[in-house]
Amino acid sequence: MVTRQALVRVTDDVPIRPRAPGTLRLVQEFVNTHDLETGSDELADADALRSWLRARGMLQGGTAVRVADVARAVALREALRALLLANNGERDDPRASEVLDRIAARARLAPRFVGPRSYRLEVGAAGVDGAVGRIVAAVAEAMDAGTWERLKACRNDACQWAFYDASRNRSGAWCRMAVCGNRMKVRAFRRRQRAASARPPDRG
Repeated sequence: MVTRQALVRVTDDVPIRPRAPGTLRLVQEFVNTHDLETGSDELADADALRSWLRARGMLQGGTAVRVADVARAVALREALRALLLANNGERDDPRASEVLDRIAARARLAPRFVGPRSYRLEVGAAGVDGAVGRIVAAVAEAMDAGTWERLKACRNDACQWAFYDASRNRSGAWCRMAVCGNRMKVRAFRRRQRAASARPPDRG
């Protein structure tokens, strides 16, 4: 059984989008820890955040996770969601980039040059700060690779699920056109109907 908490939501009759490539998949998974439609949250408390990070090999057993760590992780997640909405044509929120800057600073994120033409980003902090810093590093790596703008948040306000747009012209707007796309089209149609009915009749 595949649940909405899975990385990609599927049904028997709705095509799925491909997963994000490389380390960008970590960003996708992280944003999708909060399912807006069901209300489930995989980072709801310190134990939940610890479990999520440990399951991905990002945190050692016994590492302390505090309430403040949860607050920073959730702030990062929602800042990333805002950036993914901007990737999908929504208005840019400069506060989102500021959150990433703060997380990167706490993680002591810095480039390490590994050859004459290559480098990688590494974190200097331990614990949760270092772990979530790896998520910010994945964002930077995707920007360098040219894949970042393909990771988007669904335009359906009730959904905002992170999906990877592999279309040739990067035109994907919904996590699933047959579900969220159709819902939004119906809403737009009903708004137009209400607006038309509210207009005074043309008396010629």
